[in-house]
Amino acid sequence: MPRVVVAMSGGVDSSVAASLLVEAGYDCVGVFMRHGRPALPPVTQPTGSLAILPSGHQSSGHQGCCSVADALDARRVADRLGIPLFALDLTDDFTQIIDYFAAEYGRGRTPNPCVRCNSWIKFGRLFDHADAIGATHVATGHYAQLTQGVDGRPQLSRGLDATRDQSYVLFDVPSARLGRMLLPVGGMSKDAVRSRAAALGLVTADKPDSQEICFVASGEHAQLVGHRLGGSRAGEIVTRDGSVLGQHPGIEHFTVGQRHGLKLAVGRPLYVVRIDADTCRIVVGDREEVPDTDLVAGEATWLEPVGDEPFECLVQCRAQRGPAPAVVTPLGPDRFSARFTGGPEHSPGPISPGQPAVCYAGDRLLGGGWIEG
Repeated sequence: MPRVVVAMSGGVDSSVAASLLVEAGYDCVGVFMRHGRPALPPVTQPTGSLAILPSGHQSSGHQGCCSVADALDARRVADRLGIPLFALDLTDDFTQIIDYFAAEYGRGRTPNPCVRCNSWIKFGRLFDHADAIGATHVATGHYAQLTQGVDGRPQLSRGLDATRDQSYVLFDVPSARLGRMLLPVGGMSKDAVRSRAAALGLVTADKPDSQEICFVASGEHAQLVGHRLGGSRAGEIVTRDGSVLGQHPGIEHFTVGQRHGLKLAVGRPLYVVRIDADTCRIVVGDREEVPDTDLVAGEATWLEPVGDEPFECLVQCRAQRGPAPAVVTPLGPDRFSARFTGGPEHSPGPISPGQPAVCYAGDRLLGGGWIEG
């Protein structure tokens, strides 16, 4: 059977993904991605490969989401499954994601680091490691499914468990890599994944899911952004006509559509309708003023050919919201516009610059881009 690199985070999803591949007879090599600064130098590898650290190696530096406890859990699972586990030092690569995260907030946009991590690292740099050790595929514990189209090409679709679907954050993976990806838990529910982990005696069976932004604690992203950019970008809160309503501690605290945290007493709810990075102004207004009818997206990645003419599909603008019906018009090979046609009852929610706009035909992912503005 082919050799497969399995990204093992120390969580239950990747643990069960590895177990399914082992059971299917694949030659599995577990990989734990270490994002901190290693205390020991990496083992020398052939030119062009990623640095590999022995699986027992621990770092005394900052670990981000990949803590020593996570590494030990991944090690215990690998031992239980009888597969090797290596740690990869991806500090430099992950630093680029943090820099992107901070820079986007500094531009008045709302970033999505999970998408960048998937396209740059999990289904990017891990392929370098796979090539170095003769592996044909890279596998993860994402809740999404790979199927074969009528033309024989692989297609990416939503996971079976709609409440856990993660296809949205995979839109930016190049289509050429779909054929080398494996998503073993995409056809399972979360309950089924935990049940299997418990039946196998894996230590991760009851482990809580990781937080949304893996490298910063909830509520602390503004401090991180301020630190990376050399200070918070404080300014005024204004209406669309320029009337000043108050002050804010930094544009990195806000996203379009946000209501809470404005700390304004004006007798009615107000929402963020625009973030002006040049003046550090937060523009607020009524809910009806929040953009939710059309968008333009750039840096588009198409997993399936869509042609040059407008077409109807579903477009999702936030990981936490469902898709909405829209007419998408290609504006060249890597840019498109979307006009939402479902009315208020099928709204995509607030359209925030910097977030992905992902296009679906039913459950099948067509592609997507990054919302401009």
